[in-house]
Amino acid sequence: MSEPSPSPEAIRLAEAVREACLRAALDAFEDASISGLCCTGAWECAVGAVRTLDLEPSVRAASAQNSASADQER
Repeated sequence: MSEPSPSPEAIRLAEAVREACLRAALDAFEDASISGLCCTGAWECAVGAVRTLDLEPSVRAASAQNSASADQER
């Protein structure tokens, strides 16, 4: 038996969270590399940035987008 497909709202939320995590990791890795950290150190900074990322703004933005999409469908 197959599982039900996620809702479009859930997909938008997941995409917003993924984008926020990637942006945090890439920015932290670049900053650490520019600061002279080795690749391992820069990677540790990137992982730390994802671990400490405040996801609330991304969730709020995705929720607002979902609300706007729902309003347009009405």
